[in-house]
Amino acid sequence: MRIYFDNAATTALSEGVWHRMCEVLKNDFGNPSSIHHFGRVSRSIIEDARKKVAKSIGAGIGEIFFTSSATEANNTILQRSVVDLGVKRFISSPTEHHCVLHTLQHIQKENADIEIIWLNVNRQGQIDLSELQSLLSNGSSKTMVSLMYGNNEIGTIHDIEKVGNLCQTYGAYLHCDAVQMIGKYPVDVQLLKVSFLTGTAHKFHGPKGSGFFFMNNDNIIHPFIYGGSQERNMRAGTENVAGIAGLAQAIVEAHETMDERKSHIQKLKERFEEKLISEVDDVIFNHAEGEACMYHISSVSFAASPMADMLMFNLDIEGIAASSGSACSAGIAEDSHVLTAIGHPSGRKTVRFSFSKYNTAEEVDIVVNKIKKLMTPK
Repeated sequence: MRIYFDNAATTALSEGVWHRMCEVLKNDFGNPSSIHHFGRVSRSIIEDARKKVAKSIGAGIGEIFFTSSATEANNTILQRSVVDLGVKRFISSPTEHHCVLHTLQHIQKENADIEIIWLNVNRQGQIDLSELQSLLSNGSSKTMVSLMYGNNEIGTIHDIEKVGNLCQTYGAYLHCDAVQMIGKYPVDVQLLKVSFLTGTAHKFHGPKGSGFFFMNNDNIIHPFIYGGSQERNMRAGTENVAGIAGLAQAIVEAHETMDERKSHIQKLKERFEEKLISEVDDVIFNHAEGEACMYHISSVSFAASPMADMLMFNLDIEGIAASSGSACSAGIAEDSHVLTAIGHPSGRKTVRFSFSKYNTAEEVDIVVNKIKKLMTPK
């Protein structure tokens, strides 16, 4: 029996998405840029998907652009904002996904006059809104704040609505990587006051290779990838029609069953953490408590021991898929940049467990029992 508790990394394709994509792959092969019947059918599939995505996040149809991934979308927004919007200063956090961290580092390397400011975070990865307000109120350069909505490693949620209000007050752009939140929580770009927002299908039971970004009509940037005039001259390259159709199907399914999914997954997480505390000594959690943490992620820190050092390896042998809180370089496991930023205690070992609608209470009990066995000295 294999158990998959790594749903923050990627999720299984839903049956409805699989059927929709198979239908498109089989029947709707036309190039969306072609003006004949076959092309027009493919074009209509894309535009229907655009409407569904726009509706799901409270955006206008013309504000949604499809990409190959959220990584591409984040790169597009950050790099083009320097050229097209005159951004000279970025404010972000040290716990962002690498596609934001590394992009900002590259921008600074290529542009000596670009300033990057990293906000402080506490032990749960939360930022200090008063620090952000102070930075926004004291800067004279055109500024973009780039913050993820929910952290992919530890699950902590930033209060993007309050961040958006601050950015609006001080005339800053707000870019939000919402990859872990879309499909799990209501996301309304009007309420959040974001300038840009990104998402990707494979985090909510859609296909890999299909992402999108929202761009507020007041903040127009130019293409990051040049070539044809696809995506209304915003992103060149023949569209992934089946992937876009799958993304739309997945986001519709997610919104139709959002409350049901949340209730099921939240109960699994609570059961998992309660049993883990009672069965395993000296367990702590890296994330914030309650509603300040996404309901599908549990970032667990185990006490330093030879058993903890081998836990990820042994879980895999037992058929259990989870994610390490470490980055491996030259065979030496070190805390990830996120764990380092929150001051994760040296020597302890973190494992991220993340749940989906397909997981069960029986699986939770099996995994906790396996962890207990693996963490017990022999």
